[in-house]
Amino acid sequence: MRVGFNPYKDQPQEEPEYLHQIIIPIYIPNREGYFKDSFSIFQICLSSLFATIHDKTFITIVNNGSGSFVKDYLNELFDKNKIHEVIHVENIGKLNAILKGLAGNNIELVTIADADVLFLPNWQKETTKVFAQLPKAGVVGIVPQFKTYEVNCGTIIFDNFFNKNLKFIAVKNKEALIRFYDSIGWDRSYNQDYLKYNLGLEINADLKVLVGSGHFVATYKKDMFQEIITYIGYKLGGDSEGYLDKAPLKKGYWRLTTYDNYACHMGNTLEDWMKIQQQQEDANQYPISNFSKNKTLSSISYFVKNRVFIKFISIKWLIKLFIRWKKLPSEMIEKY
Repeated sequence: MRVGFNPYKDQPQEEPEYLHQIIIPIYIPNREGYFKDSFSIFQICLSSLFATIHDKTFITIVNNGSGSFVKDYLNELFDKNKIHEVIHVENIGKLNAILKGLAGNNIELVTIADADVLFLPNWQKETTKVFAQLPKAGVVGIVPQFKTYEVNCGTIIFDNFFNKNLKFIAVKNKEALIRFYDSIGWDRSYNQDYLKYNLGLEINADLKVLVGSGHFVATYKKDMFQEIITYIGYKLGGDSEGYLDKAPLKKGYWRLTTYDNYACHMGNTLEDWMKIQQQQEDANQYPISNFSKNKTLSSISYFVKNRVFIKFISIKWLIKLFIRWKKLPSEMIEKY
């Protein structure tokens, strides 16, 4: 039997006080074999995050079926107000766990990161600077990688095809690029020219960005997730990342990465270099908000930019013409 009137009925939600959400899905079932160092690495990940964010940041951790030691650790952090939201689920897969974190909040920027990211100083400042200066920015990564312009970048290349500021620019941080590919197990037999130039946009004297972004840590405009899919049928891999790839394209957003490197990939093996001491940044330093939002593209515009145009410029001889036109040094063109 219900008696009385619920005082919260029909009461509108207050506007969120937070400007930026971080979502980290975590799956560490045990401390053996592949997962031997994973818990220590996750702790380093969170320590680096706590030290590099402003106080308008909302942290969501989705425990995707980890062992009880992870659950206890996260509950302790929540009780200490170090993190704002903990979601405990069975192992439902990485993207389904991310979807849990996306729902129920209306925070305009959301960073989705793996549990082995080491966040470096100024990553949040540099990310929000890109969104502030580029209205069409929809995804901003913080770890430059090789040739990211080749994947899910039809919109940005189409929109800037005749823009002289879309061109190959010198790599800012060669050592960080090498470290990233070492961290994912590559040997160093890749084309060494990838360490010298990457396709980017020179916006002004204060801002350069790279075209494209990887997946393991990137920030998204939340408005592209207004229609959230409810289930993805893979634990990991398959076409599970397609949802995060297509969402910005449907809104006509650009996929970008900061010019310099602002995070490291730690992997699953603990190494001495990871134990760096993070200096706490000013918690009130970067409260930037009210970024512009795009309307959903028409189906024709989406098809032209991300199907027809991309297929056209993927023709081998046209690729060579394109990279020559965009000022890749001539001696690199044949093998780039």
